[in-house]
Amino acid sequence: MGTKTLMRFTGVGGQGVLLAGEIFAAAKIATGGHGLKTATYTSQVRGGPTVVDIQLDDEEIYYPYANDGEIGFMLSVANVSYNSFKDGVQPGGIIVIDPNLVHPTDEDRKTWNIIEIPIITIAKEEVGNVITQSVVALAIANTMTNAIDKKVLVDTMLSKVPAKVHAANIIAYDLGEKYAKEAMA
Repeated sequence: MGTKTLMRFTGVGGQGVLLAGEIFAAAKIATGGHGLKTATYTSQVRGGPTVVDIQLDDEEIYYPYANDGEIGFMLSVANVSYNSFKDGVQPGGIIVIDPNLVHPTDEDRKTWNIIEIPIITIAKEEVGNVITQSVVALAIANTMTNAIDKKVLVDTMLSKVPAKVHAANIIAYDLGEKYAKEAMA
């Protein structure tokens, strides 16, 4: 696992991007490293643009925000947030989008490695629970960045969601991993 990982998750309020950031940070801390999630959201509780920057490092983190242009991986499930926060991703970086909700320009496709995975549809139709979308996203991000040992990440995730949804979230993680591996093949 590399020493430093910078990720960004974007969506709209209520989509669960904060949870994914919290799980990544807690899992990194559980392995003896340093993890930090910094969330920014508008005053609109539901529906407003949300961004969570996640820093994972073996060394101490001295600045809580990811610097624009340094982020290597972004995942977005809302067009308004995608457009607001994409410029933080380094040229050539990976941006995973839900193609039903996010519409990159041709210029975007030249600047970044844009990968389309229907995250919400996977959660809604294949898992059967739209709330699991944050875990589908978590699995996609970890599979593509190799940031955290999978077992540690899954155990951390299960510690942060209610027991009654553990089975659904394990299915969600496995599906996210499967789609990420297919997208990278």
